[in-house]
Amino acid sequence: MEIFQLLTHLDQHLLNLAQVYGTWIYLILFLIVFAETGLVVAPFLPGDSLLFVTGALAGTGALHPGILLGLLLAASFLGDNTNYWIGRYFGPRIFHSKTSRLLNRQHLELTHAFYRKHGGKAIILARFFPIIRTFAPFVAGVGRMDYRQFLPYSFAGGLAWVGFFVLSGYFFGNIPAVKQNLSLVMLGIIAVSLSPGLFHFLRQRLRRG
Repeated sequence: MEIFQLLTHLDQHLLNLAQVYGTWIYLILFLIVFAETGLVVAPFLPGDSLLFVTGALAGTGALHPGILLGLLLAASFLGDNTNYWIGRYFGPRIFHSKTSRLLNRQHLELTHAFYRKHGGKAIILARFFPIIRTFAPFVAGVGRMDYRQFLPYSFAGGLAWVGFFVLSGYFFGNIPAVKQNLSLVMLGIIAVSLSPGLFHFLRQRLRRG
């Protein structure tokens, strides 16, 4: 319930934090986005909704739009790359068993082959799917996707993700109808973000059934 309250009233919480911590709010936002994209243990942190609300606050003058975009893009890019190298470093140690059904070298090799074929598209599209965007760079690292291939797609995906949601909030977040119903907008963003994963899950269940 507390997480639900946080997500649906993110605008109030961020505005309060900005008023209390001043310019330190930029560091707080940087760390949240970095953790959500860079640590496989933190997929529960707000992503799309956070970017939208920060953009809306920038539209009111509470945050500087240029600084905000630069910092959040840097956080997204550095988080994605940190996650990649965590996966690349620990992958061989995790997937070393030849008998385990999940953690075995065959799955590692299949992951590697998948990212060699679809890596660029997967890295960019994953940015727009909660939870998946947290694990995609880790799996790319585990699969030892060529880093020279990963790097430009990581940057392009981060630019598209941060740019889309922050600028959407900046230009549309303070429209009276949106501002008065921001909790519903947050719920809509969360629902739209989660719907592709839910659709895929249900389709797989129906196929198995």
